[in-house]
Amino acid sequence: MSVVATSTKPFDWAASLNPAQRAAASHGASDAEGRFQSGPLLIIAGAGTGKTNTLAHRVAHLRLQGVAADRILLLTFTRRAAEAMTRRAERIVQQAWASAAPAAGMQARLGWAGTFHSIANRILRQRARQLGMDPSFSVMDRGDSADLMDVVRQEQGLARKEKRFPRKDTCLAIYSHKVNTQQPLQRTLEDSFPWCSEWADELTQLFRAYVEAKQRQQVLDYDDLLLYWHVAMQDPRIAADLGSQFDHVLVDEYQDTNTLQADILLALKPDGRGLCVVGDDAQSIYSFRAASVENILGFPARFSPPAQVAKLEQNYRSVQPILEAANALIAEGKRQYQKRLYSARPSQQRPRYVSVADDQAQADYIVERVLAARECGVALKQQAVLMRSSHHSDVLELELTRRNIPYVKYGGLKFLEAAHVKDVLAILKWADNPRNHIAAFRVLQLLPGVGPVHANRCLRVFAAGDYSWRLLADYLMPAAAHEDWLATTTLLEALVTAEQWAGQVGLVRKWYEPHLQRIYEAAAVRVGDIEQLERLSTQYGNRERFLTELTLDPPQASGDLSGPPLLDEDYLILSTIHSAKGQEWNSVYVLNVADGNFPSEFAAGRPELLEEERRLLYVAMTRARQELHLIAPLKFYVTQQPRTGDRHVYGARSRFFTQLVMDVMEASAWPAQPRGDASPGAEATARIDAAGMMRAMWGR
Repeated sequence: MSVVATSTKPFDWAASLNPAQRAAASHGASDAEGRFQSGPLLIIAGAGTGKTNTLAHRVAHLRLQGVAADRILLLTFTRRAAEAMTRRAERIVQQAWASAAPAAGMQARLGWAGTFHSIANRILRQRARQLGMDPSFSVMDRGDSADLMDVVRQEQGLARKEKRFPRKDTCLAIYSHKVNTQQPLQRTLEDSFPWCSEWADELTQLFRAYVEAKQRQQVLDYDDLLLYWHVAMQDPRIAADLGSQFDHVLVDEYQDTNTLQADILLALKPDGRGLCVVGDDAQSIYSFRAASVENILGFPARFSPPAQVAKLEQNYRSVQPILEAANALIAEGKRQYQKRLYSARPSQQRPRYVSVADDQAQADYIVERVLAARECGVALKQQAVLMRSSHHSDVLELELTRRNIPYVKYGGLKFLEAAHVKDVLAILKWADNPRNHIAAFRVLQLLPGVGPVHANRCLRVFAAGDYSWRLLADYLMPAAAHEDWLATTTLLEALVTAEQWAGQVGLVRKWYEPHLQRIYEAAAVRVGDIEQLERLSTQYGNRERFLTELTLDPPQASGDLSGPPLLDEDYLILSTIHSAKGQEWNSVYVLNVADGNFPSEFAAGRPELLEEERRLLYVAMTRARQELHLIAPLKFYVTQQPRTGDRHVYGARSRFFTQLVMDVMEASAWPAQPRGDASPGAEATARIDAAGMMRAMWGR
């Protein structure tokens, strides 16, 4: 039943919402028995239109209508998004309860909120026996998955082919794309990896062996979490049981879902009852991760009657001129949900389309504008330089360093990819799952005198002894590793037999520090990451939860890779556009806005990829709150080989910048007076007969 306020002025749970947001958040009605029901709902939330706030209010509305917290499933793409929405919904509900009838003490926090992969992990552990799995399976991160793929690749003899066979990371990317799109392997190769098409048979053999290796070791990779969940939903009994567990399923960023995720949702709620998805087709930019824009475009037609569509178009981020440019750009796209973003924030400054001579001029322009904005009170942190590809900022980074301007770049190596962090996690993973060959292989090679051959021999003995930790301790290691082997097996025994999780990372840190000092440079900096890992571990109830959640939602930075301390607390942001999605800054500078970059040359001839390139530029433009600078170099330098020197190509205006788009931009060239030109009015005092001199070279 819904909560009815007893005060003279009832609490308005949706007071902060505009009419479109309120309608979306309150979609549905109570039936004759007082149970809140709703048909399928698609919320098209344009950039900066308050999507998170609307979804949080919908969760709150469901709770206030009497829907139990454990009957709501909230699926997001980051753990932080799930936590932010549940905290906001909880606050709204508590405020309502504080002014209402005696509902105090009711559970406000959702029991099922998280990323697709974390929810999949939880469901699979609950139903592991039904799927023929061990509930204590381990989850591998991308690095471990690539390493295992490489082991199998070597065992299959594919590394010794006469012609170059794809490397481990490419193999894993092909496998992941095929699994998530549910396409035949040959189609995946033709569409996304055409240079690997000749290896279809060998890749099929490799992937079969890779799956068998994972099953022997009782490990799942990142894609398996969705794949096994999808497999479970093919059983009508499991699908019906899971579907009946939740009255309402809410999905954030639906435009980023892949085929597997869309199929899982349809199996959970085949009639769409209680299903609400939120997203923006204009921000679908992750096809390289197998995301399909067709999921959101075709959502209404999946149900009969079709799902209701609600549009959020009032933007709370950008000034109106920026939105006019973004609207003009995206309106020329093909298939889409038509919408027009508008803002209550006027401005006389249009977005700037700036032509510059080359990469160096582009860097000079950005540095000049960034410093000028800083002098006007705009902090460096409130300014961002966005790029199509990470290497596009190379010249700019040199200029920033020369000018002593601190910056942070997003899209690089992440916390879990740092070698020392992987070392510490490896021994925890091995203790958690003795069959985890990749983790064990890494741990053994930390010991002095132990290489790949001896590590493999040790693990074969360990497997033959049915993974007995006692027998492992008796294994004879090389003399150089004798003392460290005793310490290692003692640590493993302590981890395996420990009754409490608290303190386990501290034990590993003490064991690992001597190895860290011996193996790596800048050990003092790296120790800070291990200490941070130890602090993180206190937020989790057990080792399995810690390892799994850290794998599924890893931190984004690593101390040893961040460089020297910043000059002050302020720094400029550099980011790829894909890494910038969901962020916003006061001033945004977009690099290399020319054909070949926007759209990418690799999208040529593929209409669907060209449309995604348009959406990518749209995402970049809608990150700006106050100022937007689109910079178009006229000349690009291409370094091929050191001995051949630099060659250059000329950039054409991006095909996305039609006259309709340019009409809402401010076009200019920088600098207005080309560098090196004589000042106006300056005349040469002497004249040289250059033509005569050229003729004289050849006589009369």
